[in-house]
Amino acid sequence: MIYKFQPMSQDYADEIANRWRYDGIYSFYNMDADQEDLQEFLNPTKREDSYFVVINKREIIGFYSFREISDGIIDIGLGMKPSLTGQGSGFEFVKAGLDFANSTYILEKFTLSVATFNTRAINVYKKVGFKEYGMYIQATNGSSFEFLKMIYEFKE
Repeated sequence: MIYKFQPMSQDYADEIANRWRYDGIYSFYNMDADQEDLQEFLNPTKREDSYFVVINKREIIGFYSFREISDGIIDIGLGMKPSLTGQGSGFEFVKAGLDFANSTYILEKFTLSVATFNTRAINVYKKVGFKEYGMYIQATNGSSFEFLKMIYEFKE
């Protein structure tokens, strides 16, 4: 697949927030599951220049956020269109995001957090090269959930 990354417009943010619906346990990732996250996602000032949509064949297939947490370390968030999840394209999608960020930012490491129940995503991240480096509990989506912190180190 050929992935094109472009800044997230308000129309794209609205489409993702209002039309993308995940099923079952993955409904945790519906944008309206946490109002604070939803407000940040829909607010262009809070999104700043850190959110990008991923397009393939003129269709939005996912998004990424990249936030520098210290020199050379970027924390990423990402989402894939619900109809495309579980289809075996996660590795390629994550790798494309890492390649985009590596060509856009000066960095040494990526970090990300993933709900521990999401073993499907955890397996993809490990396959790409992320390593586990901690767990924490976070209040979100009306309850408290366990998250796994993962790190990816670039090697020159």
